[in-house]
Amino acid sequence: MKQDKFYLRIIALLSVVVPVVVAVLMFVPDPFRFSTYDFKFLSHLNGVLNTSTALCLLLGLYFIKVKKSEKLHRLSMFVAFTLSALFLISYVIYHSQVDHTIYGGEGLVKKIYLFILLTHIILSVTVIPLVLTSIYFAITKRIETHKRIVKYTFPIWFYVATSGVVVYLMIKPYY
Repeated sequence: MKQDKFYLRIIALLSVVVPVVVAVLMFVPDPFRFSTYDFKFLSHLNGVLNTSTALCLLLGLYFIKVKKSEKLHRLSMFVAFTLSALFLISYVIYHSQVDHTIYGGEGLVKKIYLFILLTHIILSVTVIPLVLTSIYFAITKRIETHKRIVKYTFPIWFYVATSGVVVYLMIKPYY
């Protein structure tokens, strides 16, 4: 379908542009600093947004698998997507306005932290096209295709949301 090509190209473009913008803002933040306001509170908001996203994902799974309610599933997933989008906005603002926090743990705990952080970062990039294509196929009512994709999307998205919370809790004492 011609319409599919158009939307799938937009999804592909966003899947590249979003991680590149995040990387630029994280690794070259100074030119993007627009305020002397203290944005450190956003790190806590990000933890709340990730936790809420994970809970909405679980609710969405419950509503479709147990309750067989497409309406409540759709609502839960819409809220999860909205919370993830708000997280991304907050995350970009935070990392463009606040200096990096160095994790202060040592030994095995630091290795665990770095492993969780690295897998979180890698999977957060891969989840973007998965979430967007899952939503696209749900909206276009191609449920079988949607189901095939969400077999991968759900566990990765859930891991990204929960590992974000774990990373936040582990680095919180060093803010």
